[in-house]
Amino acid sequence: MIEDYHFGLIKINGQKFEKDVFIDLDDKVSSWWREKSHLFQKKDVESFLDKKPETVIFGTGEQGIAKLSEELEDFLGGLGIEMIIESTDKAIENYNQVKKEGKKVVAFLHLTC
Repeated sequence: MIEDYHFGLIKINGQKFEKDVFIDLDDKVSSWWREKSHLFQKKDVESFLDKKPETVIFGTGEQGIAKLSEELEDFLGGLGIEMIIESTDKAIENYNQVKKEGKKVVAFLHLTC
């Protein structure tokens, strides 16, 4: 579970991270790098979706500045994957709730702006 979040810092399962993260279906946390910092693109996420999650959560930063490309939204929609796109604090609340419900969920979280 995600325990805490402040601008530029997140605590997940007792570990602190200071860079954008991806959380996979098994709760493994990895750094998440994108070609364009505030634009989430298909190529930034497709390699992470091999286990076919039911829900993908995007945290768009504290102020919600990051956006999904139309190509990415179309790609995920075509796979029938539910998308939750919100500021990172709200995305974290949703992630924790969806995990409690037992759904197969992954999260891509931008930790700053």
